[in-house]
Amino acid sequence: MTKSAVQDAAHGQALAMAVLNSVQNPVILVDPAGVIAFANWEAETFFGASAAYLAKHKISSFIPFGSPLLALIEQVRERKAPVNEYRVDLSSPKLGQEKLVDLYVAPVASEPGSIVVVFQERSMADKIDRQLTHRAAARSVTGLASMLAHEIKNPLSGIRGAAQLLETVVPDDDRPLTRLICDETDRIVSLVDRMEVFSDERPVDRVPLNIHSVLDHVKAVAKAGFAREIKISEMYDPSLPPVYANRDQLVQVFLNLIKNAAEAVDGQPDAEIMLTTAYRPGIKLSVAGTREKISLPLEFCVIDNGPGVPADLVPHLFDPFITTKTNGSGLGLALVAKIIGGHGGIVECDSQAHRTVFRVLMPMHKEEAGDGRALNSTGSEK
Repeated sequence: MTKSAVQDAAHGQALAMAVLNSVQNPVILVDPAGVIAFANWEAETFFGASAAYLAKHKISSFIPFGSPLLALIEQVRERKAPVNEYRVDLSSPKLGQEKLVDLYVAPVASEPGSIVVVFQERSMADKIDRQLTHRAAARSVTGLASMLAHEIKNPLSGIRGAAQLLETVVPDDDRPLTRLICDETDRIVSLVDRMEVFSDERPVDRVPLNIHSVLDHVKAVAKAGFAREIKISEMYDPSLPPVYANRDQLVQVFLNLIKNAAEAVDGQPDAEIMLTTAYRPGIKLSVAGTREKISLPLEFCVIDNGPGVPADLVPHLFDPFITTKTNGSGLGLALVAKIIGGHGGIVECDSQAHRTVFRVLMPMHKEEAGDGRALNSTGSEK
C-alpha cells in the first residue's frame, strides 16, 4: 500500500470516527466475541464508562442478565440482516433506572461477525409527554387559584377579625382556641397566596444569563441557611452559552430544588448535593399549534445522594399538592415546572437509592449576527 493510500485510509477512518461521535445517539460496535470494539461519545455517557474501559469488556457485562439485546445480536449475526426492536428495558444497577430504549441492530459487511447497535433512549420522549401533562395540571391550578383568591380570602379575613375580637372578651382558658383560629386562618391565607402565583400570567423580563452566576448565588444562600452543614459541589461546563431567562425566577427554581435536596439528605453523615451544567444537543420540544421545534441543549442538574423518591410518586412529582413532607403543600415543584415551562423548557426527575437527579433542560440565547437583534432559540425576535 502506498503512502498516499495509507494516508487516505487514515483520513477515512478519522472521518468515520468524527461522524459517529457527532451522532446524538449511543452507538457501539460488538465484535464476534461479544466485546465492545467501539463506542462513540454518547455511548460513553449511556454506559457511564470510557471507550477504553468498554473495549476491555463484553456487552453482556453492562446489560441485565437475559436481556433481549443479546438475543437480537445473535439473531442479526445469524441472519445477516438488520433488526429494529422497540421499548426494550435495559434498566439495571449499572445503567440506572428507566433505561427504556429503541434498538437498531445491524451487521457490518466489511467485518464478518461484528454487529453495530444504535440506542434511541425513549425516556426523554416519555418525560416530555409527562411534562406536558404537568403543565396541564398547573393550568388547572391557575383557575383554582383565581377562584380561591376571591371566594376564600375575604371570608377568612372576617373569621380572623372575629377571633381577634373574641380573644379580648373570652376567659383566659379559652384564649388558646381563639389563637388557634387566627393561626389556622393565617396558614390557609398563606397557602392561597402561594397558589396565586400560578394565576400570574404576566410576561416576565428575560435577558441572557450566565447560569453559573445564578447557581453560585443560590449556593451561597443555601450555605448561609438551610444547607449550612451539607457539602455542595459543582461540575460546570465553563463554555456553556447564556440562557435566555428571568434571573429572579431561576433563583426561585434552583433554591426550591436545592432545598428539597437538602431535606432529602438531612442527617446523613455523607450528605452531598452536586450542581452540574452541560451542553446536550439533540433534545427538541414541539411548539403547540406550529411545526416548529425548540432545541433544549442546556442541561442543569441538582443531584443528591439521599434515599430517593418513591417509585410510585415519580410520575406525579410535579403535579400540584403532591408531597412526601408532613407539613408540605405540594406546590413547590409544581411552581418549578410552571416557571421552567414558561421559559420553554422542561424539568424532570430520575431517582434511585442514593442518587436523585432533578434535570432542567432549557433553550439557549442566540444573538443574530448583522443587525444586532437578540433572538431566542427558535430564531424569532424577542
